[in-house]
Amino acid sequence: MSKKKSKKSKKSKKTSATPFSDALRVGQGFVLDDVDTRDTPAFDGDKKDGQEALRAADDEMDDLQEQLYAHGTSGGTEKILLLIQGLDTAGKGGIMRHVVGAVDPQGTQITAFKAPTKEELEHPFLWRIRKALPGAGMIGVFDRSHYEDVLIVRVEELVPKATWSRRYSTINDFEQELVADDTTLIKVMLHISKDEQEERLAERLDNPEKYWKYNPGDIDTRERWDDYMEAYQAIMDKTSTDAAPWHVVPADRKWYARLAVQQLLLEHLRALDLQWPEADFDIDAEKARLAAS
Repeated sequence: MSKKKSKKSKKSKKTSATPFSDALRVGQGFVLDDVDTRDTPAFDGDKKDGQEALRAADDEMDDLQEQLYAHGTSGGTEKILLLIQGLDTAGKGGIMRHVVGAVDPQGTQITAFKAPTKEELEHPFLWRIRKALPGAGMIGVFDRSHYEDVLIVRVEELVPKATWSRRYSTINDFEQELVADDTTLIKVMLHISKDEQEERLAERLDNPEKYWKYNPGDIDTRERWDDYMEAYQAIMDKTSTDAAPWHVVPADRKWYARLAVQQLLLEHLRALDLQWPEADFDIDAEKARLAAS
């Protein structure tokens, strides 16, 4: 049986030789406050170039996602979990539409985590996370995640410090467990500036078609901006591991954030180096049966 080959996306002349996964990876000594939220690491082009590069990679992304799905239906155990964190207006919705929305929906599983329900609060904090994990061959996407339990819970003092401070090591153990179970974990923080968030919130207030997106609670979060940045820095310090590193994506430019997340996903799909499943039937016999039918 001849194997279908994945289509390679056209490499943009504006893309640097440095992979996005290396350029955006959180390493030792990382300081969140040093990140230029308007920067475009691993990409030298402008908005038009970025939008073209995003479209140019669609075919390869679609092929590799289908290959992962096919692998899962044939006994393969690999799966991907793309985890997106970011303050309100950081662009999580745009990632869902323009990146995740570009692949076959039957091979993706999106979960948006809101405030925990009464039932969820009766269980350990990872209980609802485990229920939403992707199966073999799937790309799971978390819009927010278990990291809310060391973000909002910490900043708003919803549980004692002794409780949330233990969760970092619990999260590391959990993510190591996922990796050992053939899950490729891609952790992304969409990082916007306070000024950019103000502009995006103002746009929602000025446009009746966007009132539905506005949440008065976002102002409460802005008033504790420094506390949230401190909490995010702690996450980077304590949970960016060799097995499950964080990637911080400058997100003031929406087009770049979408391209960066797409490229992170694409690079990790390529790294799986999967092959199309071999036929488990007699090809010639089936061709004969088809011709005679």
